[in-house]
Amino acid sequence: MSAVPLDSTAEPLLAVATDAGVATLTMNRPAQYNALSSAMMAELRATLDRIAADPAIRVVVIAAAGKAFCAGHDLREMRAQPSLAFYQSLFADCSRLMARIQSMPQPVIARVHGTATAAGCQLVAMCDLAVAADQARFAVSGVNLGLFCSTPAVALSRNLGRKAAFEMLVTGEFIDAQQALERGLVNRVVRLERLDDEIGALARSILAKPAVAIAAGKGLFYRQLEMGIDAAYQLAGQTMACNMMAPEALEGVQAFIEKRPPDWRT
Repeated sequence: MSAVPLDSTAEPLLAVATDAGVATLTMNRPAQYNALSSAMMAELRATLDRIAADPAIRVVVIAAAGKAFCAGHDLREMRAQPSLAFYQSLFADCSRLMARIQSMPQPVIARVHGTATAAGCQLVAMCDLAVAADQARFAVSGVNLGLFCSTPAVALSRNLGRKAAFEMLVTGEFIDAQQALERGLVNRVVRLERLDDEIGALARSILAKPAVAIAAGKGLFYRQLEMGIDAAYQLAGQTMACNMMAPEALEGVQAFIEKRPPDWRT
């Protein structure tokens, strides 16, 4: 996939392409730096809902057209409707979108080719995995406008160390891709021309594993993070026991015992 701008007057808000079990969702508001308007968030969530129910899709990639990955919320839209009720509805919709990414069974990879700010940085943090081009930059810059990025704080504080997250939130300063890697915001950083190859390799590694194990593992991963240690181990043990009863797990263990590659086609 290239980062060449699509024609936003002729193309939908969200371009969707599927290939060999991977669905790529490309945000297509390049002139607005792919700002998360109400319509964009609704389109993203509806598409993710459909994908979550499709067993043929094993991996999801969220990408963007144009120079930027995502500039966060659409400030013009927000300023045009200055009411508490609108703002409460807008941020509730955003929270439901972000939560949907983590509640769906498929791993979601952020393809970050350019700048990701505010809710755009939140979107990167909420994806299960993120691969960034070395030219990408990240910030939660709402504080520069007098608006603390409270909803992005939820995502950042669960991905970065507390002090690193808080520094980004109270300064609004940019960090580069290497700093994002060191702080845990992204998994891998590569040159822009290698971005798709790196995401492809990551996707293929996931595709090589049984879907039942990936889905169960993703669900367990996020639920246990919000629990105390005893409850987390109880849930993890139950998840592993149920996973072990799956034909794929039984075949995988038997193949290990017999020193042969597993055959998950049967």
